[in-house]
Amino acid sequence: MDTLTPEERSQRMARVRSVDTKPEMFVRKLIHGMGYRYRLHCRDLPGKPDLVFRSRKAIIFVHGCFWHRHEMCSLARMPKSRVEFWSAKLEGNRLRDALKIAALQASGWRILIVWECQLKLKEQLAERLRHFLDEGETR
Repeated sequence: MDTLTPEERSQRMARVRSVDTKPEMFVRKLIHGMGYRYRLHCRDLPGKPDLVFRSRKAIIFVHGCFWHRHEMCSLARMPKSRVEFWSAKLEGNRLRDALKIAALQASGWRILIVWECQLKLKEQLAERLRHFLDEGETR
């Protein structure tokens, strides 16, 4: 059972951001500090990718573990209330992600997904990003 009124729940959910999230800002700052330049949320590409490197034909998505269902991650736990609603909502997010990534790859884009839980290891993340952007490989 929800402990908030419908109005309170609506206000709380309205504060959930889709762009400029803390994980996204962390990755953007890290990449910018490494000397790379990018475009943000290009509307002409499927899924409005978080970071677009057109000259490298590369895209980076920064995914929240909860919202995008990071497998085997403790941050991707299912809420205890309204399980049917959340299950359908989150599975829809996962399926939409898969479709948009497939469309981008079919257009020749290279994709890297950075998960929220991976931000804890900054040096490893920086190396992974550099390897993806410079050598075109994911790890």
